[in-house]
Amino acid sequence: MIPLLGEEEAQAAAEAVRSGWVAQGPRVKSFEHEFAAAVGAAHGVATSSCTTALHLALVVLGIKPGDEVVVPSFSFIATANAVRYVGATPVFADVDLATGNVTVETVDAVRTAKTRAVVAVHQGGVPFDTAALRKAADGWGVHLVEDAACGAGSTAYGQPVGAGAAVAAWSFHPRKLLTTGEGGMVTVDDAGHATRLRRLREHGMNVSAADRHASSQPVLEAYLETAYNYRMTDIQAAIGLVQLGRLAGLVAQRRQLAARYHELLDGIEGLTPIKDPAYGQTNYQSFWVLLDSFPTSRDDVLAELAAQGVSARRGIMAAHLEPAYADVAPPPLPVTERLTRNSLILPLHHKLTADDQERIVSVLRGLSR
Repeated sequence: MIPLLGEEEAQAAAEAVRSGWVAQGPRVKSFEHEFAAAVGAAHGVATSSCTTALHLALVVLGIKPGDEVVVPSFSFIATANAVRYVGATPVFADVDLATGNVTVETVDAVRTAKTRAVVAVHQGGVPFDTAALRKAADGWGVHLVEDAACGAGSTAYGQPVGAGAAVAAWSFHPRKLLTTGEGGMVTVDDAGHATRLRRLREHGMNVSAADRHASSQPVLEAYLETAYNYRMTDIQAAIGLVQLGRLAGLVAQRRQLAARYHELLDGIEGLTPIKDPAYGQTNYQSFWVLLDSFPTSRDDVLAELAAQGVSARRGIMAAHLEPAYADVAPPPLPVTERLTRNSLILPLHHKLTADDQERIVSVLRGLSR
């Protein structure tokens, strides 16, 4: 992933520096408002990363030690780590082969009386079935946290994936379509949750530093609870505001490039590319292919692509196979292990040319014989 950053972002960042206010301030407030509106949420609370956004989401929902939270293993490790941050126990669920996402059935298979929440991921930008999982979570009486780290610009049932989400966490890391360098966001529909999230990200203060400094009268702040320093800077938010204006065009371009990949890859036996689910559209944050019955192993394919100057990478990790989770005894996760073992991510970025794609696919086609 090569982030699309240009002179507009550089000027916006420079203006923030020249303003003299570089910490969390008016630009963060504007970015929160505009991003929330873009994804169909009532409130946005900017954070230092999606990892901290997930952590705060679980804190504000009251998840605590002794609780279980169902998560996919098939995700970046931060999804499971956030559960441990609050002292709760992550319980790994398997995923759907076609989308790489948890489903009502895979969550229900590992749900117990201790389950207090489910963290469902829009994996690689592919939306999970929001209608089905939201309805199921309501019926089970558990919270649904939507990990939309890769989801900006994706849709489900004709709406942005954040629309209708009680709580969603977003990433603006450089590998995402919309980047602020580092940074994240929590979007919520509950005003009370938004107020507490803003307090939690700023040391538990009852008034933000920006509001305190803007006041013409002395403000004696109070610290209402033990909290965190998870703030975004105005420099980052200035970049984010420009990036938000680019998002629709960038998604359209990536979907065109993905469509070209689909055409070129058609007919290669043993190779299945990711595609839109019936209920939504992916932003193609990642374009991964499954090499289930391919004659060449995934690792050998990666090695040959690298030898030909193509920077592909392994598919999405499985957290339960990492040393950090060696103490966890998960249920059988056959689809997760099949996907993480046999998939790879092909280059997809705004500088990718038709010639680049033809060269990449020619390597794959040669290895399929």
